Amino acid sequence: MAEIAQKPNLALAAGPRAAAPNLNDDLAALRIERKPQPRTSRWLGWLLVTTLATVTGFVAWRWVSRERLIEVEAATVSERPAGTQAAILNATGYVTARRRATVSSKITGKLVAVNVEEGKAVREGQILARLDDATLRATLALAEAQVAAARRAVRENEVRLHEAQLTLSRLVRLTADRITAPAELEAAQAQADAFDARVLSAREQVAVAEQQAALAKTNLDDVAIRAPFSGVAISKDAQPGETVSPMSAGGGFTRTGICTIVDMNSLEIEVNVNEAYINRVQPGQSVSAALDAYPDAPIPAQVITIVPTADRQKATVLMRIGFRQRDSRVLPDMGVKVTFLRDERTGDAPIVQPVALVPNTAIRAEGNQSYTFVISSAGTVDRRAIRVGGTDGDRVEVVAGLHAGERVVMSPPPALAAGAHVVIR
Repeated sequence: MAEIAQKPNLALAAGPRAAAPNLNDDLAALRIERKPQPRTSRWLGWLLVTTLATVTGFVAWRWVSRERLIEVEAATVSERPAGTQAAILNATGYVTARRRATVSSKITGKLVAVNVEEGKAVREGQILARLDDATLRATLALAEAQVAAARRAVRENEVRLHEAQLTLSRLVRLTADRITAPAELEAAQAQADAFDARVLSAREQVAVAEQQAALAKTNLDDVAIRAPFSGVAISKDAQPGETVSPMSAGGGFTRTGICTIVDMNSLEIEVNVNEAYINRVQPGQSVSAALDAYPDAPIPAQVITIVPTADRQKATVLMRIGFRQRDSRVLPDMGVKVTFLRDERTGDAPIVQPVALVPNTAIRAEGNQSYTFVISSAGTVDRRAIRVGGTDGDRVEVVAGLHAGERVVMSPPPALAAGAHVVIR
């Protein structure tokens, strides 16, 4: 039994050593046999990797070291013809009428006719509307009857006065002959004086009645509403059957105006100019006015006056500008852009050749020398020295160095230099 029990222990002791060769054989069976590669294939792989790395590095270097395009804004050099005045200030305003009236009636009444329409021309004194005149005609008839009655009263008192004067003259003779007493003469004198006073009073009553009749006639004439001046009706504010009054006594049911008339010959421009530029303008100065509706058809005008007060809220000064010639396209309340031209009376010599104009933001100064960047057809910029003259609104006159049609850089960036490539934004 002991022998039998010892055999397993010997087998276990010897087991790992005996099993080791079998495990190695199994691992060796799982190993993948690799064929040895030729040395030429290895060198070709390394050469390909090196070439790709070199090309990639070169491309990256070129990308980093490339010249970057600068985005800029460009403007084309314009030209002002010879003999044309330069603009020194631009402003905007509106067309207004110096003679403009909303026509109403002097008395309160109901409209029975309105003889005006929008856009219709009217002449001074033309009847625009009529009010109901039935009551006023009756009032005038009553006043005329009172005048007639007062005149008859005057005639009656004149007859009585004549009779009293005859009686008085007889009593004067009788008293002189001592036939009648002086008391009778005094009574006759008093009666004659009384009738004389009645005649004077009756005549005053006639004058009063005539004034009342004249007032009634004036009121009757006021039912015909007439145009105060010649012009064009731009609005019709009442219709037949409505009540009109010079005062808005009836609230929303009473009209205060019948129509609005504008004298087209009194049209002018009102412009608010910043007080910082008021020294550039003076009365009589030439102005070019362009209506917003017709921007390509400027109208000659001139400064009428500068209103001697400033608006402290907006820091502006009001100016009145008149048209040199009447233009049928000009209508009230139209928007207009005005350009104040260089004053001809300053004595400046007229420019006899065309002048190049560029925006003032395209010009830079270095000391006493002005320059600008000109864009070539190849997309590069050239720094060019120029000689500037006066101003023309927001543009500057270039006397030398630029030609019409060339393109210049607007507001050049600090990094911009001659020869740089640019792209127009």
